[in-house]
Amino acid sequence: MLKSTFTPIFWVLTPKPNPQNIPSKALTRNFFTNSTPLVRHNASLNPATPSTPASAYIHLPFCRKRCHYCDFPIVALGSASTQTHLDPRVSNYINWLCREITATKVNQPASSTPLQTVYFGGGTPSLVPPALVSSVLETLRVKFGLCEDAEISMEMDPGTFDAEKMREMVALGVNRVSLGVQAFQEELLRSCGRAHGVLEVHEAIGVVKSCGVENWSVDLIASLPRQSSEMWEESLRLTIESQPTHVSVYDLQIEQGTKFGRLYSPGEFPMPSETQSAEFYKMASRMLSDANYNHYEISSYCKSGYECKHNFIYWKNKPFYAFGLGSASFVGGLRFSRPRKVNDYINFVQNLENGLVDSSGDGHIQGKDTAMDVVMLSLRTAQGLDLRSFQESFGGSAVLSLLEAYKPYVESGLVVYLDEQRRTIRIDDLNYSFLNKPNTEKRVAYIRLSDPEGFLLSNELIALAFGVIDSWKDCFPYQEAEAT
Repeated sequence: MLKSTFTPIFWVLTPKPNPQNIPSKALTRNFFTNSTPLVRHNASLNPATPSTPASAYIHLPFCRKRCHYCDFPIVALGSASTQTHLDPRVSNYINWLCREITATKVNQPASSTPLQTVYFGGGTPSLVPPALVSSVLETLRVKFGLCEDAEISMEMDPGTFDAEKMREMVALGVNRVSLGVQAFQEELLRSCGRAHGVLEVHEAIGVVKSCGVENWSVDLIASLPRQSSEMWEESLRLTIESQPTHVSVYDLQIEQGTKFGRLYSPGEFPMPSETQSAEFYKMASRMLSDANYNHYEISSYCKSGYECKHNFIYWKNKPFYAFGLGSASFVGGLRFSRPRKVNDYINFVQNLENGLVDSSGDGHIQGKDTAMDVVMLSLRTAQGLDLRSFQESFGGSAVLSLLEAYKPYVESGLVVYLDEQRRTIRIDDLNYSFLNKPNTEKRVAYIRLSDPEGFLLSNELIALAFGVIDSWKDCFPYQEAEAT
């Protein structure tokens, strides 16, 4: 079953027992852990013509304290720390962050490919003073350029900002807020080690709305210790009543090395069972869909037109920059993770400035690895896997192998085949002989997972595709297709 961590751009596929009818040879693997997404860049194989990123993730690691479920690279400032403009730990880090941005090699001048999205994640970015956020944005603008209408997102926690700070952030260009609510019950917030309470949740929602932030998201966590169905329903109801334009719903992931990892085991009391977790997911899908939120990605819901543009860079497997502690970038086909400890990160920046390290690749990537990444990311979305693009990149035989592998799951309702008009193709129209004809791919244009049943088994269904791709005798030649 799906397990996700709590930042919209991070998630984990965790190994689970194979359910009935899922081949035991199917593979699972981790991705988007700890920091920015850890997948390979879907770039051209020709190093002379690499794709240039138009997005940047910025890691601001500061928190008041570490939550009990968190294994992200953070710097805990203390529970009372909300005024950080005089804290040298913050200003020094921002200085090194800007130096990293400045020292990063680029293939083209800033005016040719300005940034279209910037995402401030953490940590708790809203703890950072606006003046320091301004210096980061200005450094990005000088180095890469920044579109006038760029989506600039910031994760913000209740209790870490007021109306004045919110207005200052908006004046700097922040036009999308991801509000880390997590729960609307005091006892759940305390049990998670969150630094805020329910009163601060309502105050933060009021501030965001009063400051004219139209594009804002509420983050919720399901499957918390001792979380009941009634609690989860209340959190969803209060979220819907708050009228955000976006909602992210994450299933608790117990990570080793965290306080929860020491206290609890998945599926064992007081943790919800897998059946209960599945019911939480189905409840979210039903209630948010009934409230006219589009379920556009496994963990993401939005009002029409309010999809997170930055996250779509990940879903479409496009390159992006990343800067800061523990972050991972995808430039030139290279996955490059930065150190998770501050002193090691400072040494990295110094080496970058001295030309001793390079965070970008030469564009060479393996066809099978890229195919796995494309399938893995695409099947997390409601759009699903674009078979036209996949065929252009990997060939018709690759498409047929996936269609054949997923046919039983179309019959069971976990997988959906769509035509070019995104109409569902009935399984009666897809007999086995038809699937083996060369023109099959002309009929089936998309593969997607059903909502919510297919999404719930996304780990296993994606792992099935990994097994199919891994069995390819020859690595299909990969050529980057135009994203749709």
